[in-house]
Amino acid sequence: MVKHTRARMLTGLAALSAAGLVFGAVFAAPAGAAAPKPPGFLSAADLPPHPSSTWTSGRITAGVSPEGELDRCLGAALGDGRNSWYRDFRTDLDASARQVSVKHATVSAAKGRYARINKDIKSCPVRIERADPEVEAALKDYGKLDVEEGAHVYGLHTATSWGATDIRLLSVGRDGTTVTVVDWGQMGDFDDAPVKAFKKTTVTAVNKLH
Repeated sequence: MVKHTRARMLTGLAALSAAGLVFGAVFAAPAGAAAPKPPGFLSAADLPPHPSSTWTSGRITAGVSPEGELDRCLGAALGDGRNSWYRDFRTDLDASARQVSVKHATVSAAKGRYARINKDIKSCPVRIERADPEVEAALKDYGKLDVEEGAHVYGLHTATSWGATDIRLLSVGRDGTTVTVVDWGQMGDFDDAPVKAFKKTTVTAVNKLH
């Protein structure tokens, strides 16, 4: 997320991905089969409006992410990148975001991943503080959203001993066999989080999956 304030925190959290339990295998296409088509993704206009900068979006790219930043919090819950795609978003200032979507072979597998991601988000503050005693982390549960097979929104605030403070909004949603995660962040605390707009973004993200 916001690199110039989170660099030291992310360094301390680098071991979290390795510590996560390996999730069940993601569906892999048979040899010679066409590559799966990515689900629909958010556009820059779908992100919570920034008060002084416009959002720009990157390309939809196969995999989970080049830097594994979501994995710092979610452990191995997003899987190994097969049948997965991500898209980065950024502003000219301190706000950035990312969406990651994963397709599964069955509804049961998608339900399992959805549950695992929710679990990892809820345990994230404890794991952050264990990994780095100079970081304090707090989570707020902003509740469920009634869209397709469901979505859930959370807020994560981190503060370091040297004064850096960051706020993230995380959501996970499911439509059939596809699970998506939206991760938004900037400098600040819970009072700076555009929760209502982010919930709208999450609903849009899930609706665009099909």
